[in-house]
Amino acid sequence: QVQLEESGGGLVQPGESLTLSCTASGTFTEIYTMRWYRQAPEKQRELVALISSGRLTNYGDFVKGRFTIVRNDAENAVHLHMTNLDPEDTAVYYCNLDIMELGRLREYWGQGTQVTVSS
Repeated sequence: QVQLEESGGGLVQPGESLTLSCTASGTFTEIYTMRWYRQAPEKQRELVALISSGRLTNYGDFVKGRFTIVRNDAENAVHLHMTNLDPEDTAVYYCNLDIMELGRLREYWGQGTQVTVSS
């Protein structure tokens, strides 16, 4: 059984930075694409960033160069470094990983971590 553990959320002021982390544990062969999504109240979940196993990255248009997604395969982890945060970034952030487990590619979600940007 694979489990994802997220950490790093919290309350910050506008313009500040925050780093989110997501670590996978359990028995599996390989982690492929890693993603971060977010969902604000009354809004649909949206893709924040993704990184492929080859370290190709893609970001939501709203990121505008403020966030960086990084993966650490040795630790089965993905991090989202967020800078110049804005109140519009307030949301629950979820990691989403494609994991090869017992010969099958499965999708796993983290439990979510709250990010609140407010003065």
